[in-house]
Amino acid sequence: MGLQGNTNAVSVKELVDLIFTSHRITRQDQQTLMNALLSKDSLTMEEHLLIDRVFDGLRRGLLRVVD
Repeated sequence: MGLQGNTNAVSVKELVDLIFTSHRITRQDQQTLMNALLSKDSLTMEEHLLIDRVFDGLRRGLLRVVD
């Protein structure tokens, strides 16, 4: 899975789509999303909502974390 380093709008959307298609997220995927949230680059509202959706899916047990 994992799109590394590049966290623009397209890559965040692609990564989230891959995560929800497979119902799995890697530690690298988690790190990429956290880096996007913590980066100095501003995220769009859509990107924030997509990332929030992933973390909500993790909390609700809809996604499985794999290494």
